Amino acid sequence: MSAATTRDRAPRTPRTPAPDRLCAEAVDLAREAAEEAAAPGVVGEHSGVVAEGDRVVTHYFACKEPGYRGWRWAVTVTRASRAKNVTLDETVLLPGSDALLAPEWVPWSERLRPGDLGPGDLLPTEQDDPRLEPGYTGEDAPPPNSALSAELVDQLDTEDAEITDRVPARGTIAAVADELGMGRARVLSRYGLRIAADRWDESFGPRTPMAQAAPATCQSCAFLVPLAGSLSQSFGLCANELSPADGRVVSLAYGCGGHSEAAVMPTPPRPAEPVLDSTAVDPFPLRPASDSGSVPAPDPASEDLGHS
Repeated sequence: MSAATTRDRAPRTPRTPAPDRLCAEAVDLAREAAEEAAAPGVVGEHSGVVAEGDRVVTHYFACKEPGYRGWRWAVTVTRASRAKNVTLDETVLLPGSDALLAPEWVPWSERLRPGDLGPGDLLPTEQDDPRLEPGYTGEDAPPPNSALSAELVDQLDTEDAEITDRVPARGTIAAVADELGMGRARVLSRYGLRIAADRWDESFGPRTPMAQAAPATCQSCAFLVPLAGSLSQSFGLCANELSPADGRVVSLAYGCGGHSEAAVMPTPPRPAEPVLDSTAVDPFPLRPASDSGSVPAPDPASEDLGHS
């Protein structure tokens, strides 16, 4: 095997054809097509020619339309093989590299924000919304556990009557489901509960400045209305009209200055002040007392002067 066959060869890049001479010279034809598609006085100067293929050329013209900064008119012309007549292919307005573009389109369901829903607005939920999961309505349950007994269904079929509303008998599965709040087509899923809890905890949770300065948490406040279900372990409803969270779902660890026991809560005990007697004077002698030692002190009168 020769070295030429084992040598790595770089992949060939596609050849860019040179602009066809007749198509590149058809500037007036391209301008007429652009002016016909655009408003009067909008087509600017000729800005370039690009070869799209064999005998296919695109002419670019500047756009003077207000609001279309950086856009340009693109007019593609072509001609048949061995023909000298240049014909028009298409005319379109395209953005350039520095064109002013509209923001990327976002579906309406992703553009909605809390507070956007107004009176009369309808907000449909998707069939596979991850925040919801199927509930229990009793429609698919077989008799006698369904909301309608077999006798009533046969009677309605016989009389050709319509079902308006019927409260299920107490003790049936449908009645228990209604009592537990499950008598709906869909209920909140674990994901729906979690994102709701995160949202409420961020607005009225223990990490807010109001809760940090509160005298106590909402768990011991009389204005807290408990919730039902699993959320009752962490959240409740504030019923204090003077509180900034009135009518809102608050965390049990949240708190504010409107706590019901803020005025009657016992003050923390203060430590006793140290006792200092500033009126008495404690003597501090410079020399020890004469009778404090084990050897009797000499008599100064009988003591000699040190002569032998």
